[in-house]
Amino acid sequence: MHRRQFIALGAAFMATPTLLRAEDAFRMRDFYEKDQSFTPLAKELQDERISVNGYMAPPLKADSTFFVLTKRPMAVCPFCETEAEWPDDIMAVYTQRVFRVVPFNRRITVTGVLSLGGYKDPETGFVSRVRLEKSTFELV
Repeated sequence: MHRRQFIALGAAFMATPTLLRAEDAFRMRDFYEKDQSFTPLAKELQDERISVNGYMAPPLKADSTFFVLTKRPMAVCPFCETEAEWPDDIMAVYTQRVFRVVPFNRRITVTGVLSLGGYKDPETGFVSRVRLEKSTFELV
């Protein structure tokens, strides 16, 4: 195989979209140590586009670009008042567009850019320690 053929083959391979399987996605527990600090993996993945499995908690308001991803199905939104009270089994998710709500008991895979550290959403007042930004999601 000539060098040009090899480069063209590599470029074609890289341009081919890969299908994400639910088992390839991260779990929320992958991001926290027992003392609630971030794992080395979480720090390594910060600002990277990743996928996480979970459930959409009922949104705070209609026509939103924000929801909470939970480890287990929840019929009510899990609110936290301070970063210190942030549980390790939920994650804030920000989308670029208004999304259609899915039932709270349907498993989804969310793909977005991982962001770590305390943040208070100016619109909702929701406090988070870990977020996925510029996210999309699909039913599993």
